Amino acid sequence: MTNKGIAQRASLLSRSALGLALALGTIAAGGLTAPAAFAKDNKAPAAPKVNLSKGFRAVAAPFDASVSAAIAAPATVAAKAAFAAASQAYNAATTNSARTAARPAMEAARAALRTNFTGPIAQVDPLLAAATSNDDRFTAGQLILKLGISAEDLLVQRKGIATQIASGMLPAADLGKFNYFSGSMAYDAGDYPAALAGLNAAIAAGYTDGDAQALLAETYFKQNQNAAGLNYLKTTIAANRAAGRPVPALWLRRGLSIAYNAKMVDDVGTFASLLAELYPNHDNWAGAISTVREVAHYPLQDELDLMRLMDRTNSYSETRDYLEYIESADARRLPQEVLTVIQKGITAGKLNAGDVFVVEARGIANARVAPMRATLAALQRDAGSASSDAATAMGAGDVFLNFADAPKAEAAFTSALTKPGVDTNRALTRLGIAQVDAGEYPAAIATFAKITGPRVAMARLWSIFAKQKMQETPVAAAAH
Repeated sequence: MTNKGIAQRASLLSRSALGLALALGTIAAGGLTAPAAFAKDNKAPAAPKVNLSKGFRAVAAPFDASVSAAIAAPATVAAKAAFAAASQAYNAATTNSARTAARPAMEAARAALRTNFTGPIAQVDPLLAAATSNDDRFTAGQLILKLGISAEDLLVQRKGIATQIASGMLPAADLGKFNYFSGSMAYDAGDYPAALAGLNAAIAAGYTDGDAQALLAETYFKQNQNAAGLNYLKTTIAANRAAGRPVPALWLRRGLSIAYNAKMVDDVGTFASLLAELYPNHDNWAGAISTVREVAHYPLQDELDLMRLMDRTNSYSETRDYLEYIESADARRLPQEVLTVIQKGITAGKLNAGDVFVVEARGIANARVAPMRATLAALQRDAGSASSDAATAMGAGDVFLNFADAPKAEAAFTSALTKPGVDTNRALTRLGIAQVDAGEYPAAIATFAKITGPRVAMARLWSIFAKQKMQETPVAAAAH
């Protein structure tokens, strides 16, 4: 998972001047009337009426003229073409290393282009000082944005956008868009407090284009405010789901990555579950289970139940998965389960039948299967006895689960839960697994919901799997 951000967004370093102007819907035109606003369909809506002060006009007129002259100068035209070519090369790069190699040439071309606007750039602050009314400030912002776009100067662009926002003269329909670009550009500049302010304002104004929500979460992450970023992301995901809007998989992977690296176990469970629930393919199930396994550091008996989920979802990824399952199950305790996993690993090409560990585990398991089968009737009787203890009932349930006898395993674990001293969360987990194997999905979901403590993240994943199985077989599920 990459640390570059939640969503693949258009880099402001590669956005063309015209592209930014059209995206903002504002291009500063000649003269001191409010510049025309261009919508995406290229229709020009009426610009806000402004009443500029005399003092501002006296400063703004030469400023506007100097910008227009710089734009038209042959040296600027040539520099603009050179920057366009360098930007095209940068954007055409398909790998990180290629983009890294192409970026210095693009930035050098940008710097060369900017030198053609040295005079107007030096007059930005005097122009702002002369703006004494909101009308003045709105027009100053437009003229400054025109300069920033023409010079490919991101700092000047930010100042032009911020000035228009602060003027209070922007149409309500444009506030979200301008605040988004303000926040986005602040993010790219590493000014994260300003990015938070701009992006929050954009979202509050109902801006839904681009990646404002994802970028806001990323802004928290950049400031090491992981809990705040993850909480915002979870809230946004919940709102999207409630409104029937899609939740990008990239949001979930980014949340999972942040939570995993920060060892935030609860959040790992949350984002792993969401990923498995909303995008239930092999890779996402494997990733969800593996990250929970890595962060939770379950003891072997707990990890066994997570490995069983990996088996049920067929989301083994590597040799290690099979080996850890075999170790957790223990050929002496659950021989048939170990033999089944070994065979699956060999069939998948992930285990070597001649490997010393595999040979030893298989030998122990083969020697244990028949004697264990001979005890099944006694185990069933003892597990159901009122006088038996929790260990006896749990042991019987484990053996029946080992032999894939879900109904008898379910009965044994149900009995175990009535006994003093039982490990309730382990018994509930295995009861839920037996219910899943028996096709009793609603019952399994209810069982997993009762689990507390460290097993919650695992139980959440099991519950999602049960829901998915229930959706696959609605008739069978309804019968239970």
